[in-house]
Amino acid sequence: MAIERNTFLEVLKDAYSAYYSISPAEAEGDLPLSFRAVYGARDELFFFVKSANIWGNEKNEYAYVFSAPTFDVETVSRCTDWALQDMLPRVKPHKEHQYTNAKVIFVADSLDDATARAVQKKRFSKSYGPFSLQGYTELITAAVDLSREKTFANPAGNDLPKFFGKLFALRQEKA
Repeated sequence: MAIERNTFLEVLKDAYSAYYSISPAEAEGDLPLSFRAVYGARDELFFFVKSANIWGNEKNEYAYVFSAPTFDVETVSRCTDWALQDMLPRVKPHKEHQYTNAKVIFVADSLDDATARAVQKKRFSKSYGPFSLQGYTELITAAVDLSREKTFANPAGNDLPKFFGKLFALRQEKA
C-alpha cells in the first residue's frame, strides 16, 4: 500500500523541522516547490573567554522539496537549476566556512526510470578559496517514488535512501 503524497510531505516536513527552519513555498513560476528548509550550525572552541577563539566551523544546508504526481527529465533539470541559483548567492565563504550544500528532493507518486537516472546523475560542486580553505558547495539530489516506496539519489546523497526508508517504515508501523 503506497503512502499518499500529501501525507508523506507532512511527515517529511515534520522530520526536517527538528533541525531546519521551514519556509512555505512561494510562487516560483511553474515549479512545484512544496517547501524550503534551511539549516545552519556553528561550532567553536575558545580559551577561557569567547574573545580567545581557537577555531570555528560553519555548516549550512538549503533543502528544496518539490512535489508533483510525476516528474520528467526537463522539470528535474529546471528545478535543480533554480535551486542552485537561489542558494548560491546566499553562500558567504570565509576562513571558518566548511560547507553550504543544496539539497533538492523530488517527491512523486510515480517516477519513470529515465527521470530516476537523471536525478542520480545530477552533479555540482564548487570550492571557495585556494584548496577549498574557505569551504565548498555540493549538490545533493534525491527522488522519492511513493508507488514503489523507493528512493533514488546521487552519490552525494547516499544517506538519503536510508533516511526515507525510515520514514516509510515509521508510516507502516502507524498503519
